[in-house]
Amino acid sequence: MYLVAGIAALGGLLVGYNTGVIAGAVLFIQKDFHLNPTQEEIAVSAGLMGAIIGALCVGPMNEALGRKRMLKILAVIFIAGSLATAVAPTYGFFLSCRIIVGFGFGATGSVVPVYLSEVAPANLRGRIVTFNQIAINFGIALSYWVNLAFAATGKGWRPMFAVAVIPSAILFLGMFITPESPAWLASHGRWDAARRALERLGRKPVEIEQELNSIRWAGELKEKRAWRELLRPGLRLALVVAVGLAFFQQFIGINAVIYYAPIIFQNAGVSSANTAILATSLVGVVNVIFTVVASLIVDKFGRRPLLLWGAAVMTISLVALGTIFAIGPNKAGYFILLVLSLYIAAFALSFGPLFGLMSAEIFPTRVRAIGSSIATFANWVANLLVSITFLSLVNALGQSGAFWLYATMGVLAFVFCQRLVPETKGKSLEEIEHYWEEQEQRVPTPTSGSKS
Repeated sequence: MYLVAGIAALGGLLVGYNTGVIAGAVLFIQKDFHLNPTQEEIAVSAGLMGAIIGALCVGPMNEALGRKRMLKILAVIFIAGSLATAVAPTYGFFLSCRIIVGFGFGATGSVVPVYLSEVAPANLRGRIVTFNQIAINFGIALSYWVNLAFAATGKGWRPMFAVAVIPSAILFLGMFITPESPAWLASHGRWDAARRALERLGRKPVEIEQELNSIRWAGELKEKRAWRELLRPGLRLALVVAVGLAFFQQFIGINAVIYYAPIIFQNAGVSSANTAILATSLVGVVNVIFTVVASLIVDKFGRRPLLLWGAAVMTISLVALGTIFAIGPNKAGYFILLVLSLYIAAFALSFGPLFGLMSAEIFPTRVRAIGSSIATFANWVANLLVSITFLSLVNALGQSGAFWLYATMGVLAFVFCQRLVPETKGKSLEEIEHYWEEQEQRVPTPTSGSKS
């Protein structure tokens, strides 16, 4: 089970690496291609434009081709796109390559959580699906350290992108030894194959029959159109929760920090690009450590408490960051590193892993691929909006005003989670579906979504 999860989570590592690598690379790309601030924002955001397309397209493809085949295809896209980016001769060619790679990580961000949620037993699902976010954050941290290594040797930005070929190739080969999702096989009438997949995943005979019966019950309405199903009152509320988490995960400003951390540190008086990348790398390590902690506690403490706690601490951290920049950050580099680390730790314990987990588990099997795809699409749209506007926000509002704006979004995120997000800890996917069916029997209200 854990080997299968580890192989699939390489997709998450590639999402993290390919989104994080631009943070350090852009400092050198800007010099090579002589970019102005607007072109810098576009260089950072080009991958996200592709990610939006990937997230939008992947739902029907994932449902038609299966999770395993989709991950093989996406691994090939990562290999080709990473090599092409590394040899890009012009700014325009570079943008095109980043859009292609972005398609890959946008689609992967939806496929991996769905696959993990469908191969994991209910009692381990929180931990297993959180593997994806651990891998994403490890990929981000890895990209920072790779950036630092190549920056220190003076080899520039091209090898930074080429390194992604290695985990891409491992993912491609690894998917040959993993089973297909039992839920996907069963939903396509391949019950014997689903039984064999569950056996390969280590389920006992009695567990296999229980899971197949649950899948059979959940798939009774498979013939209905998934898009129409999502518009039913109960599932419409599930969609609101998933999309809301997608937007708030980004609008609290996380990727302003992930993509622009070296620039933030330079604005705080860190003059050396290498030192700024080093400070960013330390923040990346904090991200990985606390995501691992989240995987260990999410099935004990539950989803809602972690989301509420995370929103509160992130908001306080953003207010503190804004205040530091308002007072004068020139000699506050170490204090900014401390506050950013607190902010990242809170994110890694809450919105970081829990958006992917909840967007994969709150939808019934028959609409899970499409529902998760819509949520992932919304997440990448929000990601793009944050990344492409951050430098402009700083120019318009100042560094302090930008952080205070994100803090305001943190307050709204807290209210959203408190009123609408249900607790799903310890529930089977079928029990979660029952919850939404109960909501369909009543007129949805803001408070009804917070019951568990």
